[in-house]
Formats: sequence, C-alpha cells, structure tokens
Amino acid sequence: MCHHTQPVTGVPLNSCTSREKTSILQLLTLGMNSHTLPTCRVHHMEGRADPGRVPAAGGRPEEGDEADAEGDGPWPEAGDPRGEVGDFLSLDLGGTNFRVMLVKVGEGDAGQWSVKTKHQMYSIPEDAMTGTAEMLFDYISECISDFLDKHQMKHKKLPLGFTFSFPVRHEDIDKGILLNWTKGFKASGAEGNNIVGLLRDAIKRRGDFEMDVVAMVNDTVATMISCYYEDRQCEVGMIVGTGCNACYMEEMQNVELVEGDEGRMCVNTEWGAFGDSGELDEFLLEYDRMVDESSVNPGQQLYEKLIGGKYMGELVRLVLLKLVDENLLFHGEASEQLRTRGAFETRFVSQVESDSGDRKQIHNILSTLGLRPSVTDCDIVRRACESVSTRAAHMCSAGLAGVINRMRESRSEDVMRITVGVDGSVYKLHPSFKERFHTSVRRLTPNCEITFIESEEGSGRGAALVSAVACKKACMLGQ
Repeated sequence: MCHHTQPVTGVPLNSCTSREKTSILQLLTLGMNSHTLPTCRVHHMEGRADPGRVPAAGGRPEEGDEADAEGDGPWPEAGDPRGEVGDFLSLDLGGTNFRVMLVKVGEGDAGQWSVKTKHQMYSIPEDAMTGTAEMLFDYISECISDFLDKHQMKHKKLPLGFTFSFPVRHEDIDKGILLNWTKGFKASGAEGNNIVGLLRDAIKRRGDFEMDVVAMVNDTVATMISCYYEDRQCEVGMIVGTGCNACYMEEMQNVELVEGDEGRMCVNTEWGAFGDSGELDEFLLEYDRMVDESSVNPGQQLYEKLIGGKYMGELVRLVLLKLVDENLLFHGEASEQLRTRGAFETRFVSQVESDSGDRKQIHNILSTLGLRPSVTDCDIVRRACESVSTRAAHMCSAGLAGVINRMRESRSEDVMRITVGVDGSVYKLHPSFKERFHTSVRRLTPNCEITFIESEEGSGRGAALVSAVACKKACMLGQ
C-alpha cells in the first residue's frame, strides 16, 4: 500500500495503486449495494408493522389516550390539552442520557395554546444501567430531586409524564410492564415489572419530594404527539438516536388486540427487533455479528444494531481493524486504543464526515487514538464512516417506507400526504444521515408525499402533553 508521512494535505485516496484501491473499496461496500436492502426488504418491514399479523413480534399498541383516536388525527377533541394549563414534569429515559424537563402548558396573549420548557440532561452511570432496578430508579429519583432543587419547585406536587423508550406491555396509561431491556441496559429486577411502580417506589424511598406519575409513553409516541400539535398530518413518530424505533397510526379494523373498527390507534412497532428471527441473516456482515456477540443482548435488536448510534462507532472501528489486518491502513499497525472496544465513538463518525476537506479534523481524531495517519489513511477512514452511516440511513429508510406504504394501502389512497415527526441524535447531528435517509425513503414511497419535521424536545414535551390530557380527562370523569 502507498503510505505518506507528509502533513495531512492534498494527497487523496486515488494515489493508491489500482489493486490497493480496489481492495479498499471492496471492503468498504460493506457487502451490499447501497440500494439493495431497501428494495428487497420493504415488504418484510410492512409485515413488521402489521399488528394483526405479527402481534408477538412487536406490534404493540400504546394503550391510553392515543387509543381513543377518531377521525383524521391521533387525538379526539377531548384529548386537546389546551384546557389544562399548568406545570408538568417530564422524564425521558431511552439511552445513556436521562432528561428531566419542566413543561409549562398555557395560553398565549391571543388565546393560542403555548408550551414553554426548561430541561437538564443527566448521564446515567454504567453501574446504574447494569446493576439493579432499585439502583437505576434511585438514581433517576436523585436526578429529579436535583432538578427540582435548581428550579425551587420541591414544594409542588407536579403531574409527571414518563417517556420510557423500551419494549413494554401497556396495561393502563400509567402502568407498563417491561418486556425486555435494550440499548445496553440490563438492570436486574425490572423485566416483568411495572416501570411506573418502580419509579413511584424510588420517589417514596427518597422522601424529599412528591410527584404524581400520571402517564408513561414510548419516545416515538411522545415525538409523534409533540409534532402533531405543529402539523395535524403527523401520524408517524420515529427515533434515530442511541437506538431506532417508530410508531404510526393504524386503522382500528386492522388491530386484533382491541375491540372496535372505527378510528385509528397508535402502534409502537418496536422494529429494532426485526431480524431476530433470521429475516436479516443474509445482510449481516462479520462486523455486525461481532457487535452483536459482544453486546449485552446477543441475538436481539439486530435491526437496531445496524442503525443506532450506540453501535455505529463500534462498527466503524471493526471495519478499520479489518483494513489494518489486510495491511491497507495505518501501515498494517493498529494502536492499543483502536483495538479497544468502544474507543471509536459514534460522535467521531459525525466529526469525520464533517471534515472540511483539509483532513485536519480527521487527523486530530485519529491522533487521539494513538495513530499517526497519512493523508490516504484519513481518506480511507472517511470512506469507512460514510459506508457505515449510509448503510444505516438506507436500512432505516426501508423500515419507514414499509410502514408508510402499508398505511397508504390500508387507507386505499392513490396518493397519501403524511408528516413524520423525527427525533434522535443520529438524525439531528450527523451531517449527512438526514439527507440520505429522506432521499431513500421518498424513492421507496413513490405514491406518497412525505414531510419530515424535527421534534423540538419532542419526547419530553410529548409526555407532558399526554400528562395534560390525562389530568384533563381525570377532572372530566370526576365531575
């Protein structure tokens, strides 16, 4: 291979020999044409989104106010929070960070509905994620206490909405049984138990504040609800962050788990588990299998592991090690840091692809990993990052296209106009994911006009809006 020792300027990947360049590019195709998977797997994803055909595979309705859907929107008129003003607390647990948010729901000067928010992020320590349920929820309770102290609100008993982004079986709007952990969590004593009950117990143990936990929703549902109040055609919610998931409004006549054929119901697809029964086997590469085998949940959430930010950086690291072993990168020598699992963080993928072209940013990142990259090395690393993130965007587009095509067919519409509310760090922060994803989705949904809107604090705000509706309905029932 050609190696360069001069400063990182101006010598591109094209300076390699034809054989070397061919070998590198073959490795960086990740074993698939970028358009192959979406084309041949869209119909499988349509099946994944079918709550009638595959309820056990993850088509789980979010029971509660969303289930009361009537007409064209996911909320009936009684579900409008505008009549319920006040302060609400929102919690958002779905990845390595935990967010506490104060949401003020009210009316503006002209009588219009308004929402104002303040929030703080807290990192979840590894021992809380992988210890016991009591440890995890005691930590969450500690974060709530800290937030209330800072905002001088410990004296108030606030309604609380809990965004919980893991597979649950909803038994009521404020009761959900955790089916299984994902995204690196494995706190013992939580699976099979009521998550809201665990939170209430932790708050009671702490004893320095009171909270009325009135609702729990999935982050995709909360995102859709939040975006619905910006665009009444929003009937799909999606998260592309640490993990990946989507929800959508299904025709009630297609939902076998509940009675009634009128209106629509929100279905949480939990599509991250797509592939757990072998549907994606032909597309899994050695890197994917290594990531899966070293995860806390081998054999589970395979689709999510191809897309989610928790795994993207590690996939790139494994690709780079393969290139090193083939003597195509870093003179065939990897640093100790590069050989350390998790060392190539997903944020590095975004930073590498954001490089202006002078390769300085790429060089700096690789230097922090104990490497002395040449110009060609920097170019190859960028290609590796682009390959992994592009594949993730196309994989994700297959899922969303399957859901949207199914919705159009169920409604027998020649052309369907729909809005998708999206949240998540990969979608929002990666420099190219969004554009690649949009392009691929639209190519796979030729009879749909799709608008994408980014959720502003969607998960937290959406949970607070659900709480507002729950409080309003409780008051109506009490009258």
